Formats: sequence, structure tokens, C-alpha cells
Amino acid sequence: MSGPLDGVVVLDLSRVLAGPYATMALADLGARVIKVEQPGIGDETRGWGPPFVGDAGVSTYYLAINRNKESIELDLKSETGRDTLTRLVRHADVLVENFRTGVLDRLGFPVARLHELNPGLVILSISGFGHDGPEGGRPGYDAIMQGESGIMSVTGPPGQPSKMGLSIADILAGLNGVQGVLAALYERTRTGRGQVVRTSLLAAVVGAHAYQGTRWTVAREVPESIGNDHPSIAPYGTFRCKDGVLQLGVANQNLWRRFAVIVGLDPDDERFATIRDRSARRAELTETIEHALAADTRAGWLARFAEAGIPAGAIRTIDEVYEWEQTRSQDLVIEVDHPQLGRIELPGSPLRFDGAVARAHTAPPMLGQHTESVLAWLASLDSPDEAAGAGADAEGGRP
Repeated sequence: MSGPLDGVVVLDLSRVLAGPYATMALADLGARVIKVEQPGIGDETRGWGPPFVGDAGVSTYYLAINRNKESIELDLKSETGRDTLTRLVRHADVLVENFRTGVLDRLGFPVARLHELNPGLVILSISGFGHDGPEGGRPGYDAIMQGESGIMSVTGPPGQPSKMGLSIADILAGLNGVQGVLAALYERTRTGRGQVVRTSLLAAVVGAHAYQGTRWTVAREVPESIGNDHPSIAPYGTFRCKDGVLQLGVANQNLWRRFAVIVGLDPDDERFATIRDRSARRAELTETIEHALAADTRAGWLARFAEAGIPAGAIRTIDEVYEWEQTRSQDLVIEVDHPQLGRIELPGSPLRFDGAVARAHTAPPMLGQHTESVLAWLASLDSPDEAAGAGADAEGGRP
């Protein structure tokens, strides 16, 4: 399949994680993504490690978020580079950037000029704290944002604010950006005009607070970190059994009654009669459950729970996840041919269409790998006047 966004051209001026994650998702959907990188340096994540792999020292961080893209080197501070970017903008459908606020303006490409060059262009702009407000334009990486957005205060053991093991603020911002781009492209089918979609790492995490947010906004209760437990449901979290730990999600009364019978508890015990009762007596409930679970192994309990339809699971390490047959059956592990590393495995797209993956996969590109082919494509699209000007500029230096 070519993918639902086949024919859409995305100009990717972003770097690090939030923007590249968004453009990778668009590429997975079939868009042509042209990644613009600084000559000789490229995206910062090319140098982020360990681990690095292969004789060339390729960063696995970079490999994680740049599949299905083309890379061109472009010096946006040079006249030649800005000319090439101008030509790219004319033929793009989407532009994605996560520069500090004002940088794109200083390079000579404010929004007004971008839309003058291409009225149908959809622009996705991702910032740290937002594009305006008292701290608009303030820089911030994911770890900083996890603290500032409140997510660390509800993560980890009680009294020990903890960062998540994933760059969740960046990833959520990228996904929100994709949602905005798709909506703007759809609206363009009616109006013929593009628009600016703005989001931020702060907005992404605050927007994902969900029930933790309304605990404060409605109930005026400040959520606290409670480890692996759930603030409103019990039993829901990790529990010790004979040979390790398993997870349980007993989230309604029907599940509780089936669960209690399986582990040998009285489902009508008045101490634990309702979800509210069980949450109020969480410590006592956990002790009671773990005493019962000590009678058998994790594998034994998981088999029983699966047969009874009780949500339960193991806690897998990352390597176990990628070797798991279920993961591979969902095309969540893909194989690509890398120019330097040969055949490698990468995480795959989480989406399928009509039961199939959206498109064929290509490896994350080497720096500037597609510069010549992209310039040739531009030349084939340019008007005679544009082509003549581009040829004159090209004599002045590197694109």
C-alpha cells in the first residue's frame, strides 16, 4: 500500500524528538518527508549516545525516530540555502518546525512569507512552553517539561517524584501535532488554504492529565505519587506472587467477583464490597491479595486470569517485548536495509489500514543522502524562471 497520505509532501525543519516523531508518523502514513539538516552536523540526535552501532558509530536514538524520510543538507543561513528552502516551500503541503520562537522569522521565513509563497501550506510549530504567554519561547527539553507540567509529581514511589522512562512530553507533542496537521489538511480540501497549527510540550502533558487534572480542577484535591497503584481503582497495580511480580487491573464489580473467587477470597467481604471500599482500604487489600497469590507462580496465576478474562499481565523488559510473538504479529518490529549497518530491526508504526501496514519501510537516512535527488526533483517542478534563478544561485555555494 502507498499509504493514505500518498502525494503529501512534508518539509521537516525540526530536530531532536517532538518534531521528528511527528514527521515520522506522517511518513508512516505515506507522506514524502524531506528532512532538512545542517551541513556536516545534521540533527543533534545523530550524536546522541551511547549506544552507537557499526563502524560509523550510528546513534540508535536517531534511528528510532527517522524512518521513511529523505535527508538533505541545507545551510539556512546562506543565500543559496534560503533560495532552495523557498523552492521547497512552494512545492510542499506541510512544514514542520520546532525552532526557538522567532528563529524562523530571523531566517527570513515568517508565517506571512511562507503563506505568500504557498497559500495552501500547513505549518506545524512545536515549542516547549508555548508560543506566547509570560514564559512563551522559554526553552525546555522533555525532562524539564515532565517536572514543570506536574507529571513527575504523580509518578514514582510516594514522596519521590520520578521522571518517566520515555520522553513522554516530546512524544505526546508530536502526536498532537500530527492530529492538528491532519485536521488542517482536511480543512484545506474545503477552503484551499493552509493554516498554522501550534502545540507545545507543556500543552501535550497538561492535555494528558485526564483524571489527575480534574482531581484538582473540580475536587480541589492535589494528586500525589502512589507508585504503581491507581488513585481511583483497586486492586489495580503490581502484586507479588510466589516467584515474582504481576500486574492486575480489576476495574469493575463483575471483574472483582470473578477475581475474588479465583484467588480464594470472599467477593462479598464487606471490607472490599465496592471500588470505593477497596480504594479506601488499599494497603489491607494488597496484603490480603498478596497472601493469596503466594500460593502459586506468576505463570500459574496469569493462566487462570486469562481463562477467566481478568486483565492481568507480566512486567516485561524491553528485549522481551521485541522478542514477544504478539509484538511481532502486529508489525511492531520492522526490518530495513541501512546503507551502513545492513539489515536492522526498528520499532514499527502502531497503525494498520485494512489489516496491512501503511507503506514499505526505508531506513533512517544518512546525513544528506538525498540532497541530489531532491534538488533534481525540485528542478523538474520549477518554472523556467525559478529554474534559471536556482541555477545561478547554485554556483554560489553549497545548497
